Amino acid sequence: MLRQIDVLLVEDDPADAELTLRALAHTGTAAAVEHARDGEEALDALGARGLRPRVILLDLKLPGMTGLELLRRIRSDPETCTLPVVVFTSSAETRDLAGSYSFGANGYAQKPVEFGEFGEAVGRLCDFWLRVNRVPPASSGG
Repeated sequence: MLRQIDVLLVEDDPADAELTLRALAHTGTAAAVEHARDGEEALDALGARGLRPRVILLDLKLPGMTGLELLRRIRSDPETCTLPVVVFTSSAETRDLAGSYSFGANGYAQKPVEFGEFGEAVGRLCDFWLRVNRVPPASSGG
């Protein structure tokens, strides 16, 4: 059974995950947030657990499966290929930016270092992806 949530955060760094979760809580827009610590947890959430997020916030630097590999697998699965994925990473590398879009990312945002700016960036992402953007209901499949 599919279950709609607001955000699937895929982030292995505990400090970045905590900052993102705190910023999401402060936006008041993301009521249902799931946190996956690596690509395998994310695939389990999307597959076996049937979660259908309105947006996936994806870090690139993950243990084991990279963020780009996870993105490729999300896009290659008919059940998940249309889910919005925003890469939210500390990387400023052009190859990461280009690779993210070539694998089908819907957006790419570099994580700010300063907490106030970090929270503002998460707020702006939520404003668009959770308030403005529309996705099909979870029951309609991929």
